Amino acid sequence: MTAYYKELQPADAYRIRLPYPFSNYDRQLLTMLYQSMIGAEAISLYLTLWAEGEASTEESSHYTVMNTLGIPISKIFEARIQLEAIGLLKTYRNDSSERSFIYELCPPLDPKTFFMDPLLSMFLFSKIGETSYRKIRKRFLIETEIPADFKEVSRTFTDIFQPVHAKVGYPPEKEDFQERKKGSYVTESDFDFDLLQQGLSESMVPRRVLTASIKAYIAKLAFLYSWGPFDMQLVVMRAIEGNYHLSIENLKKEATEYYKAKVSTTAPQLVQMYKVAEKKPTIDESPKTRQDELLVYLETAPPIQILRDIANGSEPLPADLELANQLVTSHGMEPAVVNVLLQYVLLRTDMKLTKAYVEKIASHWLRKNITTAKDAMEIARVEHTQYMKWKSEGSPTTAAKPFTGNGNHKPVREEKLPEWFHKKDQVSALKAEPKNESLEIEKQKLLAKLALKKGKGG
Repeated sequence: MTAYYKELQPADAYRIRLPYPFSNYDRQLLTMLYQSMIGAEAISLYLTLWAEGEASTEESSHYTVMNTLGIPISKIFEARIQLEAIGLLKTYRNDSSERSFIYELCPPLDPKTFFMDPLLSMFLFSKIGETSYRKIRKRFLIETEIPADFKEVSRTFTDIFQPVHAKVGYPPEKEDFQERKKGSYVTESDFDFDLLQQGLSESMVPRRVLTASIKAYIAKLAFLYSWGPFDMQLVVMRAIEGNYHLSIENLKKEATEYYKAKVSTTAPQLVQMYKVAEKKPTIDESPKTRQDELLVYLETAPPIQILRDIANGSEPLPADLELANQLVTSHGMEPAVVNVLLQYVLLRTDMKLTKAYVEKIASHWLRKNITTAKDAMEIARVEHTQYMKWKSEGSPTTAAKPFTGNGNHKPVREEKLPEWFHKKDQVSALKAEPKNESLEIEKQKLLAKLALKKGKGG
């Protein structure tokens, strides 16, 4: 596992590279072929970057994406690496000064290439089942075979064009052309082709048929079925045709038949082995108490969601949202800490988000290196306790004018506080109860003994 916070932070900048326009057909392929494999969040991130890349090439922070998608930075990172693994995104990082990224979007594979790929086709099959797989395959692989009684009569290039001597100069030797790259994924294979070829007779399987594309396909099949060179030798010998032709279609077919005969009639499944490690897993298990649920909410929700929830679902004012954004992007505060800060200030100040007051507390918490919601809640409790103590005892200035017009102290205004504020005191009180009960029981026992002694003595 990799700790996501070492690789991505909300304040990290990024810009998008969209080297050529994508089409609505690409959008259909993403939705129908890729979404089942990598999930809705990864596709949402791709579509968001796509839309943003078409509109602007300026830098943004990942905090913007968090607000757009409404998911925390850990989910953004997880979605990103899934796009990278499936071949839809290339990521470039610059660590020279402040960390920044370039995201280059890649188009999805065309349907024929996708369904011929052993890993992608099997991955999709294992996710959606045979019925849906056949339905989607039929939708995208359109059978348009030319009838046998037709023959091609298209002219070639040289049939129509020929070079002539002209004085129009030459095109530039080098230009920064962008080609429409296939969204192919990268696999790291340590398959032993030397051992594979040692077991194949040159008279049966000449070396020349093992081209680069055939080798890449063999490596994918070996990875999918967990086979070594000896099993793949059998597959290759079954797949090669009489004229020494070795095709990808035959390799795929013979590998499937060999797996069914030797291992299982059920196709192998591909599962995700990479899990994103959270920064500080304050809650290892599912929330058990209301306090745990609240902590998870504050740790995972983006600040814009906190502002919406406090306003009963209404969209926050731009000034409030800008203040929250500045705390994250300009001051580097964790979104979870900003959540606690916003909730605390809004409820303490009767729903007024005063910028100066927020920044005063924020600067204190930054100096204290507060990075989690739990730590933020704790320091807020301590600060509030000190404030109330100071207020009830009277500050030096207020002590000099202790009386009001009727001779009494001014009543101390009751502070409105977040729900999580009183939990610690409640826990302490609950812990104290057994002790008091026990003391009372012991007291009753002692009184009973004394009464007994007194009775005997009498």
